[in-house]
Amino acid sequence: MLTRRTLLLSAGSAALLAPLAACGGSAAPQAPATALPTDATATITMTWWGNDDRANKYKEAIAAFNKKYPKISVQAQFQPFADYWTARNTEAAGGALPDVMQMDISYLRQFANNGQLLDLNSQAGTNLDVTGLDAAILGSGKLEDKLYGVATSTNTLAMFYHPGILDKLGASAPKDGYTWDDYKKSVIDASAAGAKFDPKLYYGGNPGGVLWFFIQWLLQKGVTPFKDDNTLGFGKDEVREWLTMWEPLNATDVKFPSARTEQLKPKGGFTANEVALEASWDNFLSGYVKDSGDDAIKMMPIPSGADGKTHMFYKPSMLLSAGANTKNPDAAAALISFMINDPEVGKIFGTSKGVPATKAQRDAMDIAPGSVDQRVVAYEESVASQVTEASPVPVEGFGAIEAAWLRLAGDYGYDKLTVDQWIDQWFQSVDENVKPA
Repeated sequence: MLTRRTLLLSAGSAALLAPLAACGGSAAPQAPATALPTDATATITMTWWGNDDRANKYKEAIAAFNKKYPKISVQAQFQPFADYWTARNTEAAGGALPDVMQMDISYLRQFANNGQLLDLNSQAGTNLDVTGLDAAILGSGKLEDKLYGVATSTNTLAMFYHPGILDKLGASAPKDGYTWDDYKKSVIDASAAGAKFDPKLYYGGNPGGVLWFFIQWLLQKGVTPFKDDNTLGFGKDEVREWLTMWEPLNATDVKFPSARTEQLKPKGGFTANEVALEASWDNFLSGYVKDSGDDAIKMMPIPSGADGKTHMFYKPSMLLSAGANTKNPDAAAALISFMINDPEVGKIFGTSKGVPATKAQRDAMDIAPGSVDQRVVAYEESVASQVTEASPVPVEGFGAIEAAWLRLAGDYGYDKLTVDQWIDQWFQSVDENVKPA
């Protein structure tokens, strides 16, 4: 496991320092933002999750920041993802979050609702430039119109497919504007053709078992999945409609066998080249190509809703937030702004954190034509007009209920429970893990 590291980064220097110390005490009202001069003097703290490679990239990025602000010292620290949240929760309990911290959307509501994050609206237009962010991307860091995080990079859902497997099945990729029902029909229709192969080939799997697909479908129906009072915006009826829609794909001669899934681990049916289509986040392309050995994998938008629109959203792969108790809000905002806008930073990170959220950074990346990175960036740009929704900010406890959904989907695939049992057991998990604010 990666050991805890601490770095002191300022104008070209790096050294070990004592454990990260940020602001403490309860959140105090912030003074109006003041434009930060380049000769400003300050010491701010920053933390992120990741490995040594990411740390080296951040070191380069902070060094670039110090070329512009040579008298601002950035004390930087990082941990692996699991350890990161343990450390942040400990700091939050003592009112001592870092000045700037890498944030995951699944935790945004938790820290924001507890008054532990700075509303960055106070800095926008002064030290924080958000003009390069699409409105939907910017909205992913907002709760009740308060800006608690700024996306550094994005993912969005895509339908991946193997052209070669489709050829074997005598089938075609979905047409533009296809629906969830169109997808379901194609899976069923290709079943007989797939049975001629050993191992059997399949058009696609059952998307019902992935909670984020359900969330996307809710958005297509005009339903807000999560409310600001930390409750769900849907009930058993919506879950039943979603799961019932996919019941035909659980038939023995249609579904990808659960036993085969176990045999193939750590690969899946798609990466074992036994399933033609699979929906997931677009940044999965690199892993799909590597694991399957098929560089011909293509991407297209997900199925449309009843109105013929996909209602897609950019999910921030990560955001940057500022601690509410920061004593240097101007410097903290300036660092966040630099990290999301500076072209040199975009070149340093590439797509290692996802597709950069601003065009300036996307354009600055040095990526080869036809490479995986270039294809992911091109995909996100091609669906930009279909991204009409802000990324839903999950409720506190989302990790637990997402894990429960996945577990129940596995049991359903093994025919261990019915749709009604799935629903009852999942809402029991919701009652146990999601508490109204």
